Amino acid sequence: MILETITILGLFFFGATLLLYFFQAGMIFFPQPTALGNQARYAAHAISVRHGDVTLSGWFFNNEIDPRHPLIVYYGGNAEDVSLNFTDLERFATRSFLFMNYRGYGHSTGRPSERALLDDAVFVFDHVMATEGIDPAHVVLMGRSLGAGVAVHVAATRTVGGIILVTPFDSLVNVARVHYPIFPVGWMLKHRFESAALAPDIATPALFLSASHDQVVPARLTRNLERVWGGLATTVTVQGTDHNSIQTSPAYWAAVNAYLESRVQ
Repeated sequence: MILETITILGLFFFGATLLLYFFQAGMIFFPQPTALGNQARYAAHAISVRHGDVTLSGWFFNNEIDPRHPLIVYYGGNAEDVSLNFTDLERFATRSFLFMNYRGYGHSTGRPSERALLDDAVFVFDHVMATEGIDPAHVVLMGRSLGAGVAVHVAATRTVGGIILVTPFDSLVNVARVHYPIFPVGWMLKHRFESAALAPDIATPALFLSASHDQVVPARLTRNLERVWGGLATTVTVQGTDHNSIQTSPAYWAAVNAYLESRVQ
């Protein structure tokens, strides 16, 4: 009886492991549509960039870009249509923004994966800098959650003026270990977003924003990334917030804008 129970549990574990392995992309990426209201209201700012066989869609708000007014290039979370941020644009101490939806999100075509998101991000960055004549020194990258991993990759490959990381993690492997502790995620995970491996070579001063009650990305994973950051890194813990509500706190916006003002050259 005991042997049979062990066998059944073993088969269940093996089956669950296979399911997690083969369907992991669907558990990491949650593409969202763009709200029709935002699509119509901000149509004048809509842009699209062709990268290989996919079209990446987003919005470019080009109001003034110089050392005192940096361009924020934003990378969203794993279940975020970036147009949801438009209601907060007036909160920033700058007025120029680039928001691009990942593959499969909003009106962007294709299917998301780690490699695709990272390659797309660098391609779009280079394309916009070249076509708009923007000095990368006047750019601040801003990544939230999964998007922090994308922002770190861009910062590791391109020199920019600043980087803001909202609820970032050291590695998606470690996030997965928190939520799936009994599974061997170290060898299972194909989409790893190994930010801590890139961080020591990044000299760009960074702002880390952590939620005091984050149950998705534990604070220790943010601290792990901060400890290995190659440049000056400042962490602000936003009290009374969690992973999804951090941006609702005035303390969050105070920290963001203090950082932006500190980057004025």
